[in-house]
Amino acid sequence: MKERIKSWILALLVISSLIESYYLIYRLPGSDTAVLSKNLYVKTDNMGPKEKVENLLYPDKMIIHLGDNKHTLFYPSSTFYNLILNRLKGRGFESFQRRSVQDFDWAKLRSESAGIELSYGAGIPVTLLQRVMQLSPDSLFAGESIDRIWIYNLKNDSKAHAIFFSTRGDIVYEAAKADLTVQDVQQHVDFGKSWTPYTTVNGDYYFPESNVSLVEAEIPSDMYTIEQMQRSLFFDAGSTRYIREKDGSEIYTDSKRSLQVDQEQNWMSYSDPTALPVGESTPAKDVLEAVDFVNDHGGWNGNYRLSAAEDVTKDLLAAGDEGLQERLVSLQQYYGSYPYGSYPIMNKPQLQYGVMNLDLQQGTVSSYERSLMYVDESKATKKIIELSGGPALKSQLDQIGKASPVKDLTPAYVPVVKGNKLQLHPVWKVTLSDGTILTLN
Repeated sequence: MKERIKSWILALLVISSLIESYYLIYRLPGSDTAVLSKNLYVKTDNMGPKEKVENLLYPDKMIIHLGDNKHTLFYPSSTFYNLILNRLKGRGFESFQRRSVQDFDWAKLRSESAGIELSYGAGIPVTLLQRVMQLSPDSLFAGESIDRIWIYNLKNDSKAHAIFFSTRGDIVYEAAKADLTVQDVQQHVDFGKSWTPYTTVNGDYYFPESNVSLVEAEIPSDMYTIEQMQRSLFFDAGSTRYIREKDGSEIYTDSKRSLQVDQEQNWMSYSDPTALPVGESTPAKDVLEAVDFVNDHGGWNGNYRLSAAEDVTKDLLAAGDEGLQERLVSLQQYYGSYPYGSYPIMNKPQLQYGVMNLDLQQGTVSSYERSLMYVDESKATKKIIELSGGPALKSQLDQIGKASPVKDLTPAYVPVVKGNKLQLHPVWKVTLSDGTILTLN
């Protein structure tokens, strides 16, 4: 009888020990166990909707080459931009042949041949581009990132041509088979005949020969609270402690992760140096992981476009001379709608707004930056204004170009906070070859 009682007592002690271990491992804040996954994050408030990566992959502009050295530009959300892009998404491209950039006379093609040029800024990995276009890449092409696509006709040629530009700069891929006829390309080009004419400067940038109409907006704004961000980003928001820095910034930390808030800039920076790597990392996989992270930790406060997915190297003493390889994924916010177009919101030193930046190490997000501000678009006050074009704009650009050649010109918005409202003022965003960015309005 005594032996049976001892057995029962021993069994109870073992069970109690297991229960206690469970709570120590799975319930205490700051635990290192990998079992603490997304499922154990405290469910956040509905701060913003989720987004599909496909909706972030679109050209920043569409250049229409009319022939006879005539051109025009369409921007996101404008009438013909949407029409042409939706049609191209349904066309197939395959049998890619690798060629040198030097094999083509680009100046002649630009001035003489009817065509459509899609600009993707810093570039999009082919495996992501496949999500929005009908591509059949081989293993070589699948490993590339593309920053331009040029579809054009040649005189006395019954075949339409499609060229995909690698971000490496010296290589292009020509689709030997493109589900487009010469008539298809010409029909798309003809949409630009009655649009604002643009002149190119050596193919580096394009400027309009007349004024360009844009929407100026004033929108009621509000702020995500620190409590909302804590609930979204920490395993146990109740375990965080508060630190106030000498520069006025506020830091919330659970000893592993940290959330730094700049109240003047309405900006937050989250860091998780203990994030566990998930394995193989590629630009495409990191973009998908970054989008999932935003979906799960705050959501989206507007319309965004993937603007960069580039490698960066950070120097760490512990890493010796090799440093630590990371990938930066940048997401640019756009504002505007049909039919006037949608344009990027500039991130200014006086007001950080309009971008999200995420650093990833081996496929895991290690840092996350974004604005805490959001707007109520349904209550926006809008009016149409004009950005200058023609000789007046060209004269300004020539003057600016004396210091460093102009690399790009695009309409954009400068954000300004006025009370509880966000004003978006249209400007010309001028990018110089040395990386300097200026505004003209």
